[in-house]
Amino acid sequence: MTKDNNVGVVGVLYGGGSSERAVSLNSGEAVFQALIRQGLNAELIDTAKSSAAETLISRIDRAVIMLHGRGGEDGTIQGFLETLKIPYSGSRVPACALAMDKWQSKLVFEACGIPTPKFFVVRSTEDLISAGDELGFPMIIKPSREGSTIGLSKVMQADDIEAAFELARRYDPVVIAEKFIKGDELTVAILNRKPLPVVRIVAPNNNYDYQAKYHSKETKYFCPSGLESRVDLKLQNIALKAFNVLGCSGWGRVDIMMDDAGDPWVLEVNTVPGMTSHSLVPMAAQASGINFEQLVLEILRGCDVA
Repeated sequence: MTKDNNVGVVGVLYGGGSSERAVSLNSGEAVFQALIRQGLNAELIDTAKSSAAETLISRIDRAVIMLHGRGGEDGTIQGFLETLKIPYSGSRVPACALAMDKWQSKLVFEACGIPTPKFFVVRSTEDLISAGDELGFPMIIKPSREGSTIGLSKVMQADDIEAAFELARRYDPVVIAEKFIKGDELTVAILNRKPLPVVRIVAPNNNYDYQAKYHSKETKYFCPSGLESRVDLKLQNIALKAFNVLGCSGWGRVDIMMDDAGDPWVLEVNTVPGMTSHSLVPMAAQASGINFEQLVLEILRGCDVA
């Protein structure tokens, strides 16, 4: 797709009311500016505003979704756009709903032979104790349907389980206790059915939480990853498989841990990853020779793919 194509008015959906609103505002602004630089007719639409629906109905021909978290990645806005018959970027409704729900997506991974860390759904103090006995420490406790590590805790000892559980439950009644994987934190972006170069992440204290993702200057990113090419290929293949078994399409990002033995473990699939100039998908795209403007146009191209 080039700027000469008659794509009409492109609505960049951003903001919204999720806990990831601040990140979404940055992503949406970056994508909007890239579209404008390419000479396209684009409009920013904050879906938290009451005028958003009227704007979509009255003058938007295509929608690029830059909404992170609930309402943006869970199939809600996708279903609304389908009702309005407005083509949109990224995965369709069922895949978005499935990928957003870590519990359900992990069940699919297990059924399809994709390695994912052992986990339990915890609903009570008794469940917490059982999870601690089975998984050991440290372990991860997180809400099932959140992103950006919001509500996530790395629990080092039994005394801290209950506080972590209560934090996660603020964001979702369904809480996951997951085995902690010690090793490399990695991510693989998928763009129009092809995996991009692997990004390796080194966070302070090996804790890639919200602070490390968006505020810390100590977090380091390596792309190329610095791993052997055969390892990169293995990670790309498993990421693409995870993306496909959830039914995802267009673009996205698969987060993976690789343990000290070199075995990969898929954590989750993100159907609307961050898209600022410092985000991981643009970083991987740049490493493969795709600049930010070209990446945005490729994402826009996905609007026409069902």
